[in-house]
Amino acid sequence: MNNTTSQEHSFNEAAQSLPELTTDDPMFDDIRHYRDDEVPAVVKRVINDSSLLGGLARNMFPSLPKFMHPVLKPVIRHILRKKFAKITDIRGCQEYVARFMEGVIRNSTDGFTYEGFDKLDPAKGYLFISNHRDISLDPAFIDMCCFYNKLDTVKIAIGDNLLRLPVATDLMKLNKSFIVKRSLSSVKDKIKAFSELSAYIGTAIRENHNVWIAQREGRAKDGNDATEDAILKMFYMYGKKLKMSFPEYVKSLNIVPVSISYEFDPGDVMKARELYEKSRNGNYTKSEFEDIDSIVSGIKGYKGRVHVSAGGPLTGDYQDAAALAKAIDTFIYSHYQLFPSVLVAAGHDENVSEMDRARFLERINRAPEELRPYMMRMYGAPYFNYERCVSELKSASQECQV
Repeated sequence: MNNTTSQEHSFNEAAQSLPELTTDDPMFDDIRHYRDDEVPAVVKRVINDSSLLGGLARNMFPSLPKFMHPVLKPVIRHILRKKFAKITDIRGCQEYVARFMEGVIRNSTDGFTYEGFDKLDPAKGYLFISNHRDISLDPAFIDMCCFYNKLDTVKIAIGDNLLRLPVATDLMKLNKSFIVKRSLSSVKDKIKAFSELSAYIGTAIRENHNVWIAQREGRAKDGNDATEDAILKMFYMYGKKLKMSFPEYVKSLNIVPVSISYEFDPGDVMKARELYEKSRNGNYTKSEFEDIDSIVSGIKGYKGRVHVSAGGPLTGDYQDAAALAKAIDTFIYSHYQLFPSVLVAAGHDENVSEMDRARFLERINRAPEELRPYMMRMYGAPYFNYERCVSELKSASQECQV
């Protein structure tokens, strides 16, 4: 019996010691995404949602006066009905999103490249853990990599802070998003929610579904991608119930680290403003729908080149969350693409063309002056993380040889 088969056997054997769970179990009804049989009713509800129709009217016809928007709603509803007429299941939703993402890639990037996904087994479920730069695009680009490599698209972990509007919840759950309850206040409720989340993720992997979750809560606004131990400890809550050791359970999750690189961050100014306000006032208060604005700007904004790199499943004997976090960070840092924007910001632009240097500096100089230092540090951080990571790997290799 090979090592992988042994891990699967151990996981399944342990799971059988508890009441049988599936991702459709009623205990997950408050966090799971929609099932195929629920899709037609939800699509109908989305198409008739007044807040969505109003938002689309403002977005599609920004120059028209507000009093005209109600007149446009029936027209937009008719367009949506035609577009969504054939969507009757989750796969249909995913295919629509894939076509939408192809438009995003075509209209707002200078090219999208990826690597590593062709080495993954379509018959297995993987837990993809990536750095987090964009609320909706990080999992969307990973989904495209899966789509192009005939892998199952990912179940997406999304915070309930993004689901203030019922229609937003519907749209996310149609796109295979499951809910991470971040807004709970009591410790007891948080532990219960994390235990449920852990069981859902573990069960999804056992059923050979793919899952995506960011390495941290919230985006890396300063450009420093770092995996939070707390997320990895949450994974193990279900493993503990199965009476599996931390190293054993981690192997059963088939964790695939993913490094996502954007040449230009559409949200760079918004992120820099938040950092500036925090440094100046000690805190920053988001506006009610700021996260929704970030999603829209991320989708529509210019991104330059985008690259996604996936590793193989982590198979080391990681004894604790800190060791696992280190392995994930090492992959992300060492596979981050050092685009000209990164090199110029870091002051290591010897081999950058004048055109690329000028293009980046022009972007920085369009921002308010007080935000520019924050943007430069944000763009430059991956270079220093990469250099430190490569240096550590080189040292470790030399020690092994000795």
